[in-house]
Amino acid sequence: MNKYVKKITPPVKITLVSKLLPLSVLRDEVQKELHRDADYPCEVVGSWNTWYGEQDQAVHLWRYSGGYPALTECLRKLNSNVAYLAFRKERSKMLISRHNQLLLEFSFWNEPLPRSGPNIYELRTYQLLVNNMIEDSNFWARAIKYRQENNEAVGGFFTQIGELYVVHHLWAYKDLQSRQDTRNAAWLKEGWDVNVHYTMPLIRKMESRIMIPMEHSPLQ
Repeated sequence: MNKYVKKITPPVKITLVSKLLPLSVLRDEVQKELHRDADYPCEVVGSWNTWYGEQDQAVHLWRYSGGYPALTECLRKLNSNVAYLAFRKERSKMLISRHNQLLLEFSFWNEPLPRSGPNIYELRTYQLLVNNMIEDSNFWARAIKYRQENNEAVGGFFTQIGELYVVHHLWAYKDLQSRQDTRNAAWLKEGWDVNVHYTMPLIRKMESRIMIPMEHSPLQ
């Protein structure tokens, strides 16, 4: 059994820009309490607002310790948590849509650990053609070594529930120029071009979003 299950909400769509601040205040209060409460087998890995990509969106990544039973335990406790239920009611007035996915992490990727900032984060999402997950992960198991020099590799995940055959790669950079320099440097390393050549045909659709960490996010 996997020790950790991740849940990502990619993304939450805010109804109006004017709703961003009150929603952030409400969310921060509730997330901090859940993150600190030892009775809940879950913790916030990171929370971000989208900077470049579809606007007025928030992305949250949670870690559940104990595998799938932890998800059931959290749901049961949240359904009796008065503060959370009040937050959920207020949140429903501020959103157009939201969805989530349950993820597992690739064993060859880094474990997402808290880091100091300031950083920007890039969430690259790949929708693979059906039955190409194993082939794609085999290539990345070798290729990830080309993307470690600047500590930019934060985490790699694949969906178990939600839209399937979806892979998320999370990267951290000091700024957009650092992102460009780091990505360009990868092309100078022998073998990186081979990985790109063989993985691109496996992809049906891909998306990149640049995100700014929220104040309470452990990943800054």
